[in-house]
Amino acid sequence: MEDTLRYNQPPMDVEIRRAMPEAAEELTAIAIASKGYWGYPERWMQIWKPELTYRPDYVEKSEIWAAVMDHTLIGFYTLLEKDGQAWLEDLWVLPARMGNGIGRALFLHACRLSKGRGYRIMRWESDPNALGFYVRMGAHQIGERHSEVEGQLRSLPIMELDL
Repeated sequence: MEDTLRYNQPPMDVEIRRAMPEAAEELTAIAIASKGYWGYPERWMQIWKPELTYRPDYVEKSEIWAAVMDHTLIGFYTLLEKDGQAWLEDLWVLPARMGNGIGRALFLHACRLSKGRGYRIMRWESDPNALGFYVRMGAHQIGERHSEVEGQLRSLPIMELDL
């Protein structure tokens, strides 16, 4: 992880700051666009829409950090504590901004924040399509959660990173 943290500067002109409740609709749009990037069937996207929807009260009570460029939200993550460990609940980036270091900047921000709070590891459940990104960030898979969508079985990697 230390090698990864050496490259901890976000892309130029990107600010990472706490998301405000009035950004709930923008957060929702980013999450839906990012999930949809992977080509999931529209029916699945409709099934997932409630869990991809952010309401102002949830944003207010949650720790959501947003990447902002030119006064526009372009990505975000949610950080939780579960079972005494840091837990990355979400990490979404607008598809047009993928591959430009935004996801890396958000991920490393979550790592630094978690480490600064005394956590030794961070865990999360990954979309299977994001597995490569997280492995490049230094994480490894410690398990999986099985789910089903319209009769289709899915294995969701459970990831961990030593901070």
